Amino acid sequence: MRLAMLGGGGFRTPLVYGALLRDAHERRVDEVWLHDVDEDRLAAIRQVLDEMATAHDDPPVVHASTDLDTALEGSDFVFSAIRVGGLEGRTADERVALDLGLLGQETTGPGGLSFGLRTVPVALHVARRVAAVAPDAWVINFTNPAGMITEAMQSVLGDRVVGICDSPIGLGRRAAATLGIDPAETVVDYVGLNHLGWLRGVSHGGRDVLPDLLADDVLLGSMEEGQLFGLDWLRTLGAVPNEYLYYYYFTRDAVRSITGSGQTRGEYLLEQQRAFYAGLSGHGSHAGALAEWDRVRMERNATYMKEARDADEERDEADVQGGGYEGVALAIMAAISRGEPAELILDVRNGGTVAGLPDDAVVEVPCTVDAAGPRPHPVSPLVGHPLGLVQQVKAVERLVIEASTTGSEQRAVEAFALHPLVDSVTVARELLAGYRARIPAVDAVFRPRP
Repeated sequence: MRLAMLGGGGFRTPLVYGALLRDAHERRVDEVWLHDVDEDRLAAIRQVLDEMATAHDDPPVVHASTDLDTALEGSDFVFSAIRVGGLEGRTADERVALDLGLLGQETTGPGGLSFGLRTVPVALHVARRVAAVAPDAWVINFTNPAGMITEAMQSVLGDRVVGICDSPIGLGRRAAATLGIDPAETVVDYVGLNHLGWLRGVSHGGRDVLPDLLADDVLLGSMEEGQLFGLDWLRTLGAVPNEYLYYYYFTRDAVRSITGSGQTRGEYLLEQQRAFYAGLSGHGSHAGALAEWDRVRMERNATYMKEARDADEERDEADVQGGGYEGVALAIMAAISRGEPAELILDVRNGGTVAGLPDDAVVEVPCTVDAAGPRPHPVSPLVGHPLGLVQQVKAVERLVIEASTTGSEQRAVEAFALHPLVDSVTVARELLAGYRARIPAVDAVFRPRP
């Protein structure tokens, strides 16, 4: 099988290639095409992949191209992990919001809307090219904001676009492991949007064991979510939220922590990755490329969501090891291409699964994946504040898609103004002006089109 990886010069590409190397099935991916707009980044990541491949007798053959159609043509699967505007754009996403006293985070709040505004047009272009040169391909979307981008791409490719995220799957596995239960023997009740969902139940042996976890100080306190949200708040909710809900429930704390750190997450990653890619510059072979990549990866993972933890609090070792989304991508490909059904939490078309949201909205829910693709499980309705929050954020996401496809400044301001983490229409206008001034790809959305 042939896999195209868009954003193939990205830092996490080796994680996906590593998963492919571990796949010994006779019907596996044997050809990988990396696509990126940056030749130097492609060359650097190829050095890492080449070193990974040396330990295997028959590794997938890797090609690289800066031409999109060349990478896509004839692909069975397309993995999309692009970052429009690069990490420079991410730093602006964060800083423009922080300068206005708002949360500066890449997917949640104003920064996520800016990211979406400039990414939707590119994602739609990719979807059209997939339809033209690889019409039978399935697209696995990891491009953030994942739910919004998946929904936009589905307007072209329909249900053959599936969004993935490692956060909800990791949450369910952590809850089961904390209780001493094999995650494979549990059924989770999780529902929401990407980076905005709640674990509401964990069934094992026909019984919901999540209340046991919520009632146990030691067990709940040992989970990263227990440390993140606090035991009392989790018990108040009667559920375990996705880690990104920290930014909604503890907004002022997050803003204060990020502002006080002197460096945003984007600025940290920009500095770190510049050094990494510079160290592997050129198109030759650099001994130790894999070891350097792994060192930087571990450092990166250890500092994930640092603003939400106390200064002396370290992440659990299993979480530092990270990964997860690459396994999800492989499981989807295996289920569709060779009949290995999988149970996964995915971003898929709603189709009535979550009451109160449009049928064509993308939601994040447990699914069974087989040769026909993902089928969402029935879920009990969201009620109370989770339903209101999901409805409001989904309405904002759809406004961003409309603004990005039509070039409407009015719709963009409306999107910023109606987001729960923006507290003023005046500030919404300042956000849009700030992002247009700092990020050329955002400004281009609103310029006259030929």
